[in-house]
Amino acid sequence: MSHVSVAVVQAEVLPTIAAALDRTCDLTREAAALGARLVVFAETWIPGYPVWLDVCRDAALWDYPPVKQVLRRMSDHSVVVSGEAGERLSQIAREAEVTLVIGVSERVEQGPGRGTLFNTLLTYGPDGALLNHHRKLVPTYTERMVWGTGDADGLLSAPTPAGRVGGMICWEHWMPLARQALHEAGEDIHVAVWPTVHEAHQLVSRQYAFEGRCYVLAAGALMRASALPPELEPHPGKVTGPDAWVLRGGSTIIGPDGQYIREPVYEEPAILYARLDLGRVREELITLDVAGHYHRPDLFDFQVHRGKRR
Repeated sequence: MSHVSVAVVQAEVLPTIAAALDRTCDLTREAAALGARLVVFAETWIPGYPVWLDVCRDAALWDYPPVKQVLRRMSDHSVVVSGEAGERLSQIAREAEVTLVIGVSERVEQGPGRGTLFNTLLTYGPDGALLNHHRKLVPTYTERMVWGTGDADGLLSAPTPAGRVGGMICWEHWMPLARQALHEAGEDIHVAVWPTVHEAHQLVSRQYAFEGRCYVLAAGALMRASALPPELEPHPGKVTGPDAWVLRGGSTIIGPDGQYIREPVYEEPAILYARLDLGRVREELITLDVAGHYHRPDLFDFQVHRGKRR
């Protein structure tokens, strides 16, 4: 297969897991109707990124009842991968016959770590099978108040009908060893999920495409200040009113040369659609080495783990 149709979904997050799952179903069907065989949603699309950590007062106060109430609600509406919500996501992928890559806040329901939340990226195949389950390696800054530390089990590229698909979450794109692990896994398409794909995130997404010689689907979400937790007070220096955007989207599709295929879209719902030529991945694997000679990195053994070249 040399061509594949893909879609990045950008929409406003919804407050409950039931509503979010229904919306995911509708938007996935809409993307599939356009012809997409790979459909991507943003970081913690379900139940929405906890942007209140960044824009509300008193979020870090110890034993603060309003924050405890918000955390309880966040946990209640997080996804148990082996539970009903995980099964619904599997069903959505299966019924739409797409590979579905979606960011969720995951809750561990039983066993070790019971009650822990993780910032998670899930990949389902068109048969509904869970192909990859990646938990963010290290939550960033205030995220450590809500999410646990992940593991490297999901740093892989899964074979799918849409090509080999890998993905990372937000700040992981600045982690050199994580990037290297996925480059070595041989991605055709890399899914980069963010709360908002602002300028720095655009830069690193484009750099990842160029460095990894793969397509990058960068996904961000939308959220207005009116959707912030009612228990918390927005900081007036950061939130100007209830209609102000606190998550601005910025979703985009980038080619393996680092150039935009679909320009970033901000502050409006969108389904970014593109038909990708996977043969370009092979074309872009031809690159210029430091001596000025062309070589194919996939055939050239850098032996990174030994610290030398052959």
